[in-house]
Amino acid sequence: MLIARLIADHATLESALDTASAALADKGWPVAEATMLDFCGDVLQISMAGGDAAQVRAILSDAFAPSDLLLSAGPIVVPHLLVSDMDSTMIGQECIDELADFAGLKDRIAAITERAMQGELDFESALKERVGLLKDLPETAIQQCLADRIRPMPGAHTLVETLNARGCHTVLVTGGFHSFADPVAEMLGFRRVVGNVLGVTDGRLTGDLAAAIVDSGVKKKTLEQEMERLGKGDHSLAMGDGANDIPMIQAADYGIAYYAKPKARAAADGWIERGDLTSVLKLFDIPEADWVK
Repeated sequence: MLIARLIADHATLESALDTASAALADKGWPVAEATMLDFCGDVLQISMAGGDAAQVRAILSDAFAPSDLLLSAGPIVVPHLLVSDMDSTMIGQECIDELADFAGLKDRIAAITERAMQGELDFESALKERVGLLKDLPETAIQQCLADRIRPMPGAHTLVETLNARGCHTVLVTGGFHSFADPVAEMLGFRRVVGNVLGVTDGRLTGDLAAAIVDSGVKKKTLEQEMERLGKGDHSLAMGDGANDIPMIQAADYGIAYYAKPKARAAADGWIERGDLTSVLKLFDIPEADWVK
């Protein structure tokens, strides 16, 4: 059984469903049931007896675009664990790019960031190169950058605190830096932070990292360790936007790509590309009356 939940344009919902149903039937995967959820009335749930998940997602994507969507091979339940990327997922910026602006290097470093997030560059090498370019930048630039540049994504606080209230363990895991991630986690309500550490000497960045690198493998391992701690029967949700998020997205019970790069979107069970982060709560059928705002 495949179950899809999606949010799309109400004005074209019926015609889009007809288009998707016909395409699915042509593949031999007829829609068994299509209904609007009771608690979140703008969420359409579609059930099929079977089908290839990647092809089903592609059909639904084409029919309902733009949409917020989650596809599951079984009943969709509220997760017991959220592991999320930070930059361009929980906040609207790439911290290292904004920090680079204080050094007059934003365009140069942002180009490296984009290629790394697209999966065109090795993440570790790209990170070391970018951090090296920040050598001698005053540490005070971090606090100024946080205050002036870093803003949460719409719905981020509501998503995290609502899941916390329902007993979900929330972890912020980032290839960025604790200097940014710790304040962001406190602001949004994350219970744990995993990130990189910038080297600092005499109040200036050294151009090096002061601890082991948090890369895609560490992100995946963090999810796996947290799930082992929680135990069998619990469900995990991973969210991110770039290539280094793919392993944890694929390892989670539910992997959601947030306004993501194409490779990350293709690897995920679903995506948010229409609404804000509260769409995740809707896809898990959590009533708005229960949201922590």
